[in-house]
Amino acid sequence: MMNQSQGNIDPDTAVPTRHWHALDGGRVQCDLCPRLCRLHAGQRGLCFIRGNLDGRIVLTSYGRSSGFCVDPIEKKPLNHFLPGTPVLSFGTAGCNLACKFCQNWDMSKSRHMDTLMDQASPAAIARAAERLGCRSVAYTYNDPVIFHEYAIDVAKACREQGIKSVAVTAGYVCAEPRKEFYAHMDAANVDLKAFTDAFYLKQTGAHLQPVLETLVYIKHETRVWLELTTLLIPGLNDSDEELNLMTRWVVRELGPDVPMHFTAFHPDWKMHDIPPTPRATLQRARRIAMDNGVRYAYTGNVHDPEGGSTFCHHCGQELIGRDGYVLTAWNLTLDGRCDRCGTPCAGVFGPKGEWGARRLPVQIA
Repeated sequence: MMNQSQGNIDPDTAVPTRHWHALDGGRVQCDLCPRLCRLHAGQRGLCFIRGNLDGRIVLTSYGRSSGFCVDPIEKKPLNHFLPGTPVLSFGTAGCNLACKFCQNWDMSKSRHMDTLMDQASPAAIARAAERLGCRSVAYTYNDPVIFHEYAIDVAKACREQGIKSVAVTAGYVCAEPRKEFYAHMDAANVDLKAFTDAFYLKQTGAHLQPVLETLVYIKHETRVWLELTTLLIPGLNDSDEELNLMTRWVVRELGPDVPMHFTAFHPDWKMHDIPPTPRATLQRARRIAMDNGVRYAYTGNVHDPEGGSTFCHHCGQELIGRDGYVLTAWNLTLDGRCDRCGTPCAGVFGPKGEWGARRLPVQIA
C-alpha cells in the first residue's frame, strides 16, 4: 500500500526498527502490519508514527506517551485476568486502522506529536507500576502494534519486576512481528470488529483474515491469556446471522473458554449518523454466543450486572459478580475453581482485587 502521509521526522528522537525492507527507487516497505506501507524518504505510514528516514523505517514515538492512568483491569476489558486489580495503562499516538467509529480517536487519529507529552523509559514505567501496586501494565488507548519496539522493551522491564503485560489491540499484524510481540505479553484483548471482510474494508480500511490468523496464533501458539471484544454497531455488524457465524467460529477455532465481550457503540469520530447500541442488542448477542457454546460471554458499556458477571459453566453459580467495574461477589477458590462444584474457571486468577472503578491519572517522568 502506498501512503502519502507526510510529516517531518526528527532524527534525534527516531528509533531504528527491524521489520522492513528496501525497494527499488529509494522506497522502503514497512513489514510490521498487513498494510505494507511503501514509503519514499520523509514519508510516514498510515499509522503516522513509523516513517522512512534515510532509507530505513524508524519509530518516532519511542519513550513518549499520550498519558498514563491506573485503570481497573476490567476496563481493558479483561474479566478473567487478575480480576479486581489495577493496571497501569498508556498509549502513544496514531493507529494502523482507519475505523470510522473509533471511540478513542483523539489519540489514535492524532497527527500531532504534541499529543505525546509524557515521557518515560521502559524501566521507569515498570518501577511506577510496582510503586502504584499494579500487577500489570496495559498497552492501550491506541494499538501497541505500531509502537512495537517500545511496547516490547516496556514488557521486558516489567517482567524483570514481576509485572505482567497486557496488549489491547486490533490484531492487525504480520506473522514475524506478531511472534516477536506476543513472546513478551501475558494477556491480550483483541478487537474482533466484525465477521465480514466487507465491514473491515469499508469501515476500517483493513481486512478480516489477518485478524483471524492473529487470534488462532495467540490461542494455539502462545501462553497468552486471550479475550475478545466486538463493538456492536446497529445495522452494520449486529445481525443474528453474523453473530452466529462469529461465535461458532470462535468455539470451533479458539475453543469455548475464550471470553467474548459485546460492547455498546456510541456515535463518535466519523459515525454520528448511527444511534447508540441498545442494551437489548448486547443481551441478544450474549445469548447467541452462549447458545453456540461460548462459556463466558459479556455485555459492556451499558449497565447490565448479569451480563457483566461470570458464572460457572457447570453448576451455574455466580463466580464473580460485577456491577460495572466493581466486584460484587467472589466465589472462586485461590486456584480459580467454583467453590460450590469445583469446576475450573478458565483464566488467570489470584486473590480478589479491590481496586474497584477508580481511574487515577499519573505522571511517570
